[in-house]
Amino acid sequence: MNLAALNEIAEKMVTPGKGILAADESSGTIKKRFDAIGVESTETNRRDYRELLFRSTEAMQNCISGVILYEETLYQDAADGTPLVKLIADAGAVPGIKVDKGAKPLPGFPGELITEGLDGLPERLAKDYERGARFAKWRAVIDIADGIPTAGAVKANAHALARYARICQEAQIVPIVEPEVLMDGGHDIARCDEVTRFVLQTVFQELFDLRVALEGIVLKPNMVISGKKCANRAGVEEVARRTIAALKATVPSAVPGIAYLSGGQSDKEATAHLDAMNKLGGFPWKMTFSYGRALQAAPQKAWSGKAENVPAAQSAFIHRARMNALATQGKWDDSLERALAA
Repeated sequence: MNLAALNEIAEKMVTPGKGILAADESSGTIKKRFDAIGVESTETNRRDYRELLFRSTEAMQNCISGVILYEETLYQDAADGTPLVKLIADAGAVPGIKVDKGAKPLPGFPGELITEGLDGLPERLAKDYERGARFAKWRAVIDIADGIPTAGAVKANAHALARYARICQEAQIVPIVEPEVLMDGGHDIARCDEVTRFVLQTVFQELFDLRVALEGIVLKPNMVISGKKCANRAGVEEVARRTIAALKATVPSAVPGIAYLSGGQSDKEATAHLDAMNKLGGFPWKMTFSYGRALQAAPQKAWSGKAENVPAAQSAFIHRARMNALATQGKWDDSLERALAA
């Protein structure tokens, strides 16, 4: 393992003023997104949509530090035969690959999940590295409900994350470590705070035990936020304050950077929370975004599967990427958003 080289990639992924585009939707997830805009989820349509994002030069060069790809996309060529991974690299962004095989029910733990995909991972990573991937992503899913999460399920997911991370580093690939505490329930922000701290403490203990070099990872956590069904959801400032406090208490300063997931937030909500945290400052890591829906909802709607809509879709993507790039520096505000959108 060349830790200096891993650290160099990790630092590039959290370049100030830039963030990570999560374009790694599974076949099932992208179908749901395409169904919502009336587009058939064919291989060609998936390629055309992702190609329009990667050819949005202003966004890719100025606002995007890395792109997480689904396996299909990593090995796909653009309409003119150029590998999509080359479009990303030529724009100055780091190509990455989602390597987990999804979350499945955890035996003995009703209502809880375990992420699979460790079998054959070293061989897959070697192939992905040859294709151009320099980082990987693995998502652990932690739900909040009555009686869950349990310590056993959290530890099982943390152990899998740590095993994945060490395998990645042996393959000279930077692991994104993503323990996501879901915001789907009716829990309040205090419960999310409690669970997030426990999950992160457990994850970092497992990373330590399995000898993962923290200087060569990027953490992709949830924000500390109220559940979507909570009657009294916390405001932007409380989310920012609690999130920073929770991460300061659990995340070592050796980690180069934190790239937050949006986790079901609206695009503007995710931008506002990231901006508020960076305005507060006072933390030892770089803090940026790794957004999927929060970057793509607007361009998907604008595109709607029509070639003539590509410029409008690219404009929508550029706008959201610029807004989040500003938020990584604490320079975003709602009035600026409205002015630039006009």
